[in-house]
Amino acid sequence: MIFKSCCNRYLNPDLVKKKKKREMDPDSVKSTLSNLAFGNVMAAAARDYQKELLAQEKGHASTSINEEVDLDELMDDPELEKLHADRIAALKKEAEKRQELKMQGHGEYREITEADFLGEVTGSDKVVCHFYHREFYRCKIMDKHLKSLSPRHFNTKFVKLDAENSPFFVTKLGIKTLPCVILFRKGIATGRLVGFEDMGGKDDFSTRTLEVFLLKKGIIDEKKGEEDDDDYLDSKRTSVRSSVNPDSDSD
Repeated sequence: MIFKSCCNRYLNPDLVKKKKKREMDPDSVKSTLSNLAFGNVMAAAARDYQKELLAQEKGHASTSINEEVDLDELMDDPELEKLHADRIAALKKEAEKRQELKMQGHGEYREITEADFLGEVTGSDKVVCHFYHREFYRCKIMDKHLKSLSPRHFNTKFVKLDAENSPFFVTKLGIKTLPCVILFRKGIATGRLVGFEDMGGKDDFSTRTLEVFLLKKGIIDEKKGEEDDDDYLDSKRTSVRSSVNPDSDSD
């Protein structure tokens, strides 16, 4: 039997039944619903993610504002201002003192003459004076280590004096073996290092070994942060080759 549709077209009943059967197929409906559900889930997830990003941006902006406010409050803190002023004053005083010491010959290892000797050792609170001989190998080793220490210990003056050209003070100080390093506090000899007897008796002692000796004598002060000083670490690691004749620098 042929039925007439509302649009005046004739439809085959068998074809209509088959079409309805396909449209009402449970598997097809289930698949369609699943696809729709998945699409809704993804859309919801996307919306949630977008909301989370907006919330994070607002949080960062709020934190930044709070930090700015905190910094402004700190800048207006009278105690902080006082600490800052005190620090500036201390740095200025330290710079002035350093400049004064530099004018007195601190911060470098210098050679002086016999005529300069009294003025040099009495002009500073702490002085390390090396009496040396130009031809003695061990005197050259001592020169190397003292030169390394002089810029590190700015509060102490480091000088050297040619023993051959200073017979008066060599006699007065009873110097008989070179190298001889004499330590002065306010112009008074308070200690000495004769040869390498306190350095283990060897030529290859480190700069640190000499530094520890001077620290124990109180003629220099311990420096802070020396572990970060590359030049200082190099001087600790570097050793001087031994002399062929260990007694070649004995007077």
